[in-house]
Amino acid sequence: MPVSFGQAKITKANVAFIEYTGFPEGHSTWNDIGFSSKYNKVVVGVTNHADKIALFDYDVTTGKMTNNGAISDLAHLRRFQWQGKIHSKIIEGPDGYMYFSTDGGESKEEYLMDHPGGYAGGFFMKWHPQTKNFVNLGMGMQYESLKDMDIDPATGKLYGVSYPQARFLVYDPAKNDMRDLGRLGSSHVPRVVFTDWWGNCYYVDWRQRLVKYEKGGDSLLFARNSLPAFDGTPGDKIVTGITAYAKDQKNNVIYFVTYGAKIVAFYPEKNGMGKVVDLGGVAPATANIKPWQPYVPNLNIGDNGKLYYIVGGHGNYVVENKTVLMEFDPKTKKHTFIYEYPVGELGEATGSDTKDKKGNLYFAGRRVLDKEDRSVPFLIKFNPTKKVQK
Repeated sequence: MPVSFGQAKITKANVAFIEYTGFPEGHSTWNDIGFSSKYNKVVVGVTNHADKIALFDYDVTTGKMTNNGAISDLAHLRRFQWQGKIHSKIIEGPDGYMYFSTDGGESKEEYLMDHPGGYAGGFFMKWHPQTKNFVNLGMGMQYESLKDMDIDPATGKLYGVSYPQARFLVYDPAKNDMRDLGRLGSSHVPRVVFTDWWGNCYYVDWRQRLVKYEKGGDSLLFARNSLPAFDGTPGDKIVTGITAYAKDQKNNVIYFVTYGAKIVAFYPEKNGMGKVVDLGGVAPATANIKPWQPYVPNLNIGDNGKLYYIVGGHGNYVVENKTVLMEFDPKTKKHTFIYEYPVGELGEATGSDTKDKKGNLYFAGRRVLDKEDRSVPFLIKFNPTKKVQK
């Protein structure tokens, strides 16, 4: 049943699934979605999950989806420099370009590494939504993927985290200065970094503590305590970081979700670490699942101040073999189930904080075709207060 929301109702008319064009071998999208506020476009990287990535943009004004071509061609990559996918977010820079980083994304990366047929390393790249100019900014670290990145909106400096060594990188494109600030993780590499309004960047270490790159002091600051976790959370969940975030600058809060299925409110400070508040789990407690089990690699915040996310993926669901579109009110801590989708209709969604000027929220989704993990990717457009158009 649809749920009440003010004077409106959230129904399937509030959600649109928008197909990508001209890339029939497209398999999935992995957090690689972002919004260009300057040019009113949603930008997404779609992969065949092997060695080909297509760069798409969705024009919010016209509703047109455009395939801008393969990353390997746009970046003039040589054959040995193949890239499996874009795993990072796609983030708008102060120059109007959309920035992202690349990833090996499959077993040739993990098991061969510096073998001639293995993985050369991930690159920082940028693309302009209006001029279509594409710039390969260079490799982060040899033989290392770049799992995520973010940008200082004031200086244009890039922050990144590598895989498999979980090294934290700071790169200044203007000076072509790449700095490796060391290894922060252990056997598993958390997938998400994020910045605050001042351009400080945050990650997590192997103890699940927030780590802040404080730009004013050009230094790393470690939180005293680990992030909130449910009692009994196993080690593979408690040490693997943040899966998605959404920012509310007006109220000086950044919400994020952990691998252990906690929702956290973080109140950053320009200097120092800031306050962390535990808002509880991503879903109401049930007898069928452990509280840390649901998987949520996506998060958005509506103009109403409520959080919206899609629970499920990678075999971890709150409802068996179904994903759930969820609403969460940070003020009341109330969860509302909006819709359940069979995995053949929506198997997983990724993306952080992707919202246009009209309050439409975007996720990068895929439908699962079979147990061999064949899937079809598509863009999800959602508005909690009104119907949406493709």
